[in-house]
Amino acid sequence: MVGVLVLLAVMAAYANSFENAFHFDDFHTVTDNPAVRSMGNVPRFFTDATLFSVLPANRTYRPAVSASLAFDYALGHGYVPFWFHLSTFVWFVILLGCLFLLYEDILQRTEPSSATPWLALGTVAWFGLHPAMAETVNYVIQRGDVYCTLGCVAALVVWIRWPRLRRWGLYLLPFVVALLSKPPAAVFPVLLMAYVWFFEAGEGVGRGRKSAVAMLPSLAVTVAGLWLQSAMTPKSFAPSILSPWAYRLTQPYVWLRYFGELFLPVHLNVDSDLQPFGGLNARALAGLVFTALLLVAIWWSARKKRLYPVAFGLIWFVVTQIPTSVYALSEVENDHRMFFSFPGLMLAVVWTAWLALERVFGPEKLPRVRTVGVVCVVLLLAAYAHGVMLRNQVWHTEESLWRDNVVKSPHNGRGLMIYGLTQMNKGAYAEALEYFTRALRYTPNYPTLEINLGVVYGAMGRQAQAEQHFERAALLGPKDDQTHAFYGRWLLAQGRIAEAVVQERAAVALDPARPMNHDLLLMALQQAGDEAAMRQAAVETLRAVPGDTIALAMLRGRGMPASSAAAKINASLTAYRTGEYAKAIAEAQQALALDPRSALAYNNIGAAYGAMARWDDAIANVNKALVLDPTLQIAKNNLTLYEQKKQARAGTEPMTAAEWINRSLALNQAGNFEASLQAAQQALTLDMHSAEAWNNIAAANEAMHRWDDAIAAAKKAIALKPDFQLAKNNLAWSESQKKLEQH
Repeated sequence: MVGVLVLLAVMAAYANSFENAFHFDDFHTVTDNPAVRSMGNVPRFFTDATLFSVLPANRTYRPAVSASLAFDYALGHGYVPFWFHLSTFVWFVILLGCLFLLYEDILQRTEPSSATPWLALGTVAWFGLHPAMAETVNYVIQRGDVYCTLGCVAALVVWIRWPRLRRWGLYLLPFVVALLSKPPAAVFPVLLMAYVWFFEAGEGVGRGRKSAVAMLPSLAVTVAGLWLQSAMTPKSFAPSILSPWAYRLTQPYVWLRYFGELFLPVHLNVDSDLQPFGGLNARALAGLVFTALLLVAIWWSARKKRLYPVAFGLIWFVVTQIPTSVYALSEVENDHRMFFSFPGLMLAVVWTAWLALERVFGPEKLPRVRTVGVVCVVLLLAAYAHGVMLRNQVWHTEESLWRDNVVKSPHNGRGLMIYGLTQMNKGAYAEALEYFTRALRYTPNYPTLEINLGVVYGAMGRQAQAEQHFERAALLGPKDDQTHAFYGRWLLAQGRIAEAVVQERAAVALDPARPMNHDLLLMALQQAGDEAAMRQAAVETLRAVPGDTIALAMLRGRGMPASSAAAKINASLTAYRTGEYAKAIAEAQQALALDPRSALAYNNIGAAYGAMARWDDAIANVNKALVLDPTLQIAKNNLTLYEQKKQARAGTEPMTAAEWINRSLALNQAGNFEASLQAAQQALTLDMHSAEAWNNIAAANEAMHRWDDAIAAAKKAIALKPDFQLAKNNLAWSESQKKLEQH
């Protein structure tokens, strides 16, 4: 009955996670990856690792993961997050069941008692309701950690529960699936050897021999699996650009952080800003001391049978951390790396706590405090479960995930950039530019950041600056297909067709697996009027991306699907009607990339600029609409209206507070921070309760490194508008920078 309650508690904790979006590495492995859209590719996943990702540098051999993604795509008839999250959650629940069987066996062999099932169940509940596990369960592509952990635990359970099957090697089957999911599963032979040493081999002379013999079959499978992994991994795979020695020096400190997160998981975030240590410093020393204490604890607990679960659990933690600590990866720490290690660490902690209680209260008094103990455990588990629900909320959208990240890891250039990207995608270009500019301080030579700066400047109508950033992106990442693809898309929107074709051809050549590259090349060739080249490119597109709708339409002589541009125009109109004018412009500009002769798209852009009182931009765009379609009555009406508004504005009417705020933003974006500050102060003379004006003052002072003034202004903005997230971010940033300078 209690087991059912634990299951219901886990289900309740994760109830708000099933509609969460795809994130981060999900894009290049799942949503942008055409290979997972067909069950017919399942056999190929086991023979061709290039199907794992559309990014050559991220292609590795994880066929079990790719096959599961294809299955979920088929179940949902597309990228429906519910099916992907349900799939991961089901295996997570199965893992909890296997962990219960493992814990119960270990504790029963150590000290049989009526408390054993309850301790096992409590440990499982802790694992199932721990917020750190939500970092893996919510992250679709990191289901590999779930499969890896489940495969190793299930293999141990089969070994334990059905000893007669050992001679047939059936316990190795789940382990093989784990190896085909993620390389860290290769530590299973050590886990099996440790289990046999502590709980099966006895205390006799042949203990070491029995443990080694038990390990040998799984060791042979591991060697074969790692050889297969190495043979199948493409040469393009580039796991890291970090110094291997700096990476390894940092790992003991990372272990210490993970240990702390077990008890107080308050620093969970998707992309840490922890950097490799360049030398021996205080944090590196703290990590080394922690590792030494960990090894001493293992040695001490391995000497007494009653402490064997502690020794086994700590060995589990260390051994499962070794693969990602020795093999340098692109980030020194990731929260999902705790998933495989925490089952052992939790076992060690729970058993230690139980022995401590027995020592303090004694066997006679322990039953008397049982009720108090149960209440305390339930309250702790409830707190952890609440943490899971909060992390699920964070993982709900790209914006919520990366907002959390920039607050907790404010020195992560990539995190700042991606949060800026979420703002750009909803048309908040000023906010996007602010975060991109912050990101430049930490990643000044990041091609993707340069691409996004080009995109946002283009959307803001600052085309000269946009091109500078696109060119720098291509210079920094000449072999990055995205630098060419986005530059080509921008050239296409500017009517520079021949140059766009060159860039899009380069993008396709660098990464033919990415559908966007092919589609942009087809658009460019169509606008160039090169029918033969367009048809040839369409044929090549269908080889790389079977079923590509744009390629099929072109081969059938229909040209670019009209619905594509029409859909963007409709989206632009919807955004305009809801007051999202920047988004309306962005959608209409995308329509123009698909159909450069769309008068309606130009009219929508003009209407959005008109709504923002940018009369010159509004008039210019409706004039373009009338050049393409002189009969478009709505454009005629808009032109008359905007010319009247412009003439009326040419008088001596004073500027409003909102207009001063807009001018302040524009000056900030242009890098004229002192003038931006003065414009925001002018706004305050007209509206002293303007949170936006105070936030602009904070941003200007922040740009000039006047941290105290920035902090004071941001606090005033928040006092006026408590839910003003941008001001909160400015406050957090300024406070963190002030502390850095003080140190």
